[in-house]
Amino acid sequence: MTIASIAALQIGSDPAGKAASLEKVLSRETEIKGAGLDLLVMPEAFLGGYPKGSDFGTRLGYRLPEGREDFARYYENAIDLDGPEVAELEALSQRTGATLVLGVIERGGSTLYCTAIFITPADGLVAKHRKLMPTGSERLIWGLGDGSTLPVLKTRFGTIGAAICWENHMPLFRAAMYAKGVDIWCAPTVDHRDVWRSSMRHIAHEGRCFVVSSCQYQPSPEVLGAKVDGWDDTRDLIAGGSLIAGPLGDVLAGPHEAGEGLITSEIDTAELAKARYDFDVVGHYSRPDIFDLTVDETPRPGVRFTSTAAASVDED
Repeated sequence: MTIASIAALQIGSDPAGKAASLEKVLSRETEIKGAGLDLLVMPEAFLGGYPKGSDFGTRLGYRLPEGREDFARYYENAIDLDGPEVAELEALSQRTGATLVLGVIERGGSTLYCTAIFITPADGLVAKHRKLMPTGSERLIWGLGDGSTLPVLKTRFGTIGAAICWENHMPLFRAAMYAKGVDIWCAPTVDHRDVWRSSMRHIAHEGRCFVVSSCQYQPSPEVLGAKVDGWDDTRDLIAGGSLIAGPLGDVLAGPHEAGEGLITSEIDTAELAKARYDFDVVGHYSRPDIFDLTVDETPRPGVRFTSTAAASVDED
């Protein structure tokens, strides 16, 4: 079956922390189940939070003690993938029948990663994608992913992949994911600008795929009760704009601009063959005689341990 109901949930992390953020999703269970969703995409860094405007006490050449305290609190609010938050989401997926793709801040030892996780009703957490290249000062708080977490998920209604926020702007990353056969491109983000929406429509048109862009919504700091120096408190901190685009770049749902909310669209991935008839970016419209892309998918840990069998010792 190739027909599916897909959705973006525009929602913001709760300033009270990951437990409160999780409860915001769980409280929408009736709405999610009632929509009969096959796929639900949620924003970047939803569990763990996106600390927009924070500098973590870092100046060129030194770090302030209060910044270390800020990071310790941020680290505490991150999640472990074998922790209770993921277990709750697995149960939600099972109860609603929806595959979930959402952004979390993942603890990996003492390093944090901006990660998208894939959860299915039948098997729970099945895959993760760590953001390859944190943008700008995000590199202060997040490690870089490697090629070992570039999964695609095969479902009854098509192949799902994910790219987080600005790594959607990496042409070679996109080429690699197109080559993996992505039919539904999930884009958890915190970018609310109009140009982002143009990028989402471009990726749908370029990849001849469906795109689900799910953005956080955060009201102005003044509404949250915390004044931020230099921020116009008449503007939302993160203004949303979630949308769903079709394989010719047409907008199927959204952009959602009125606070938090769910946008949905029924799609048929069998339609992708028609869309790719005149443009298959990694197929008949590629030029492998001129261009070549090699993707290294081996894990790149900071330390590797190897062992050899102990040499036998002859004794008299």
